[in-house]
Amino acid sequence: MLRIWFALMGLFVCSVGYAAQSYAAQSYAAQSTSMSDHSPSESAMSLLDNRFRVDSSIEHITFVIYRAQASKPVVLVRPDGRKYYFNRSPDNVRWYQESTMDIISIENPMAGPWQAIGQVTPKNKIKLISHLKLSAESLPERLFQGEDIKFTARLTSNGHPLVLRDFLDRVKLKVTFTKFIENEASLVKEARPVPIEVGVFADDGQNLDEKPGDGVFTVSLPVSTPPGKYRVRITSGNGVFLRAQEQEVLVYPNPIELSFIQSRKENQSHQVIFSGEQGMIQPGSLAAHIEHVDALGELIAVERAAVDAEAMRVQLNIPYRGVIGEYAWSGKVFATELGSGRELMFPLAEQTYSVVKDIDLAETRRLQEEEQIKQAQRLEEIRIKQQREEVRHRSIMIIVLSNVVIVLGAIFIWFAMRKVKAKKAAIPEMQLEIPKKR
Repeated sequence: MLRIWFALMGLFVCSVGYAAQSYAAQSYAAQSTSMSDHSPSESAMSLLDNRFRVDSSIEHITFVIYRAQASKPVVLVRPDGRKYYFNRSPDNVRWYQESTMDIISIENPMAGPWQAIGQVTPKNKIKLISHLKLSAESLPERLFQGEDIKFTARLTSNGHPLVLRDFLDRVKLKVTFTKFIENEASLVKEARPVPIEVGVFADDGQNLDEKPGDGVFTVSLPVSTPPGKYRVRITSGNGVFLRAQEQEVLVYPNPIELSFIQSRKENQSHQVIFSGEQGMIQPGSLAAHIEHVDALGELIAVERAAVDAEAMRVQLNIPYRGVIGEYAWSGKVFATELGSGRELMFPLAEQTYSVVKDIDLAETRRLQEEEQIKQAQRLEEIRIKQQREEVRHRSIMIIVLSNVVIVLGAIFIWFAMRKVKAKKAAIPEMQLEIPKKR
């Protein structure tokens, strides 16, 4: 009896310890701690046998589980004993795995104690991310073909920015444009429009992203699709995040017209002229920046903004260089949309042009006349040759036809003569009877 009593006491102590650890882990996730260790958006725990508890209020949870190098994915066991595998799991489970990590997202997880079975590394704690939410800025309903727009999305957990770098580096959010079709879901798969990937979000502090690892994803979104109506979707390329955001937008034709006038004179500059479309671009809002590389590789920057408040065009002058060779320029043009006051930015693809030797008009005319004479001679030779071929062909045809007529005539005469001879042979010689004298 004493042994049974001690055994029951041991089980009671273990149960109390496990419950205390689970409660402490959940309470710890709700506190504001240092961003470098743990954030309010996640809980980290290292429990006995890799067990952790999911609260009944959680609608979406993500497990980040670290494994030994080159080990197999873990087996996730629900509170009721049902097991989830990397390659066998229900529709509400998304599983991303690497050689040392599993990221498992579950919609509406069962409340209670869960367990991860596998070669989980003891030095790393299992991270739980609950109430994960993706929110993104609303794109303007009217976009312009060729413009480049800064677009951001945020990941939060329990209303706080998600700053778990191991998770953020593997989310891989992307933006797709899909041609809008009414009742798209009713079409067969082959008839549905194919999504066009136009941008991938990054949280790396590069380009337009302001700060790395802050849970704010940024993309420089190039609107390269043809004008029309589209569905814009934000999705996770690796399936870690289950839900996608969607919005309908209209893409209008580019409202900026570009003209390049190349100079042929030494004291006259090349001209790059930008003109805004009336009713689309706010007067006086045009500005442009150009980077020009000459045939010697020297780079110069030229920029200018409209000075007149009513101006609908801006002109940039590129100095003329008489050096023979290839030249290139690229840049950006800025404007303001008239209706919404939205700032627009259009990147300019690289343009090229060439500078060649001055043309001697007299020599060019002489060469052209010589070429025309040579061309006329070639045409005359071809005509004479064709005429000779026609005469030769006609003569051959006459000879052939004459021979055929002669042969046919000979055959006809031969048949006629045979027929006459045959008739003569068929008629017997007449016998004349002379009467005898009495």
